[in-house]
Amino acid sequence: MGRLDGVHVVPLQDVDPIELPGGSWSRVILTGGRVGSTSALGFSSFAAHTATAMLAHETEELAYVLSGQGELRLEDGVVPYTADSAIYIPAGVWHAVANTGDEPVTMVFTFPHPDYPPTDRRAGDDA
Repeated sequence: MGRLDGVHVVPLQDVDPIELPGGSWSRVILTGGRVGSTSALGFSSFAAHTATAMLAHETEELAYVLSGQGELRLEDGVVPYTADSAIYIPAGVWHAVANTGDEPVTMVFTFPHPDYPPTDRRAGDDA
């Protein structure tokens, strides 16, 4: 980790992955504990034809899709996304991230919280 006058550089490989189903993973790279921020920034890779558990964060989530395609599965339908799309998920909205394509989906995400925010998961979901 590099640092000068409060500026931090954190290489992706310096942060342990959070393992997700089907070989997918996520890393919360910048956090209050790691760099003193009031927001969190992360990076995820979702393997082809996988989906996360249904969950709802206490805070809003912003994401940018770098590659791949899929859909957000909501309680009342689905919202498709593709590479070069930005995603806004309001606080408290139940959602699952699904990769519907044959290539990995990669995305950068952020929360207005110093770490991964408090999150509810649906009973019976594995992630």
